[in-house]
Amino acid sequence: MNNFEGIIFDIDGTLTSTNELIFAAFRHVTEKYLDKKVTDEEIIALFGPTEDVILKEWMKEDYEDARKDYMAFYEAKHHAMADVYPGIKEALLYIKSKNIPLSIYTGKGRGSTDITLRKIGVYDLFDMIVTGDDIEGHKPSPEGIDLFVHKFNLNRSKVLMIGDAPADINAARNAGVKIASVVWD
Repeated sequence: MNNFEGIIFDIDGTLTSTNELIFAAFRHVTEKYLDKKVTDEEIIALFGPTEDVILKEWMKEDYEDARKDYMAFYEAKHHAMADVYPGIKEALLYIKSKNIPLSIYTGKGRGSTDITLRKIGVYDLFDMIVTGDDIEGHKPSPEGIDLFVHKFNLNRSKVLMIGDAPADINAARNAGVKIASVVWD
């Protein structure tokens, strides 16, 4: 662990399992505002941009109400539908004890990111949180990694990105940092 100057984590599928919650929140608002049932596959096909971008595209004139409703549903159901993976909090605490800067780089929007990190009890462990709202592109863009590297003046060869998806791996490759991939299911 002491070989790394900084470690970056993805959230969904890496720190916690939130896919069912995300699917349920999108289904909730599409059924309520569009009277339409969407499949998990239809939702997955839209992954990349933040929830706000997806909702703006889908909801048009009902966007503001749908966004508020999505976030309220996401927060209300989080405890029942998503939890931190075993050992994650302990691993983060161990890394913090070594004074290694920790970052989040996620495609989620700021609102759902903050909800998830607070609900799983790890928000305060991160020195930097980069969401899809904070960058121009989305993964596999290395922009979120680059922000962390520059802010903490880190040597790229001593930075580790941990994620579960091809976009995480490709973002790490594009940024020239080390890669670790996790598979929970």
